[in-house]
Amino acid sequence: MLGKATLEEFLEDEKLKRAVCMTVINIGELIKNITECTRKEYPYIPWKAIAGMRDIAAHKYQTLRMEDVYQTVRADFPALKEQLGKLE
Repeated sequence: MLGKATLEEFLEDEKLKRAVCMTVINIGELIKNITECTRKEYPYIPWKAIAGMRDIAAHKYQTLRMEDVYQTVRADFPALKEQLGKLE
């Protein structure tokens, strides 16, 4: 999603920032549609945190720190992708 963009490049690219935030929102929306049964079956996936990040990105966009979005996507999304890839 971020490719090789540095934090500085990310902060300077309005289109990239908006695309990443929309992706965060979309992922959170999809997560909210997962059944409680499935959530309990895979407790190692941070379902609540993912939905919470979506809420922040969607409802607090004007005060959202893009540095935090960058760090979250860079640090947490690769692990999330791996975890979701293990679902049956």
